Amino acid sequence: MEIRMYHSLPQEAVLVRTKVFVEEQGFHNEFDDVDDSALHFVAFEDGAPIGTCRLFFSDERGCLVLGRLAVLKAGRGKGTGQALVRACERYAAEDDKHRIELLAQARIQGFYEKLGFRALDERCDDEGCPHVWMRKEL
Repeated sequence: MEIRMYHSLPQEAVLVRTKVFVEEQGFHNEFDDVDDSALHFVAFEDGAPIGTCRLFFSDERGCLVLGRLAVLKAGRGKGTGQALVRACERYAAEDDKHRIELLAQARIQGFYEKLGFRALDERCDDEGCPHVWMRKEL
């Protein structure tokens, strides 16, 4: 697996996010202005994109925020999501950032807990899907 970082939204990330969030999960508002300023990480297997996420600094949260982590069915269960999170953590450490937060779908909160994130007392609903804010100190 290879992970590449982009300073603008690449088509490979659009493809993965569309398949996972729009086609599989039924979200409608997948792309936003954050995509214009975020760093985008894309995981490739045999030259094909299999996963993606984005990382950006949030003035509101006062830290880096990891978001839009998506892995195609073919890449699930192979450590793709974990590798993408670790790539974001390495970037944050190199940039002297000490905290990452994310807004996780409640149903996959356990995935992030295994990676060292802890749930905060902030919950919300995004297009009918319950989410929870999570944090990790680096």
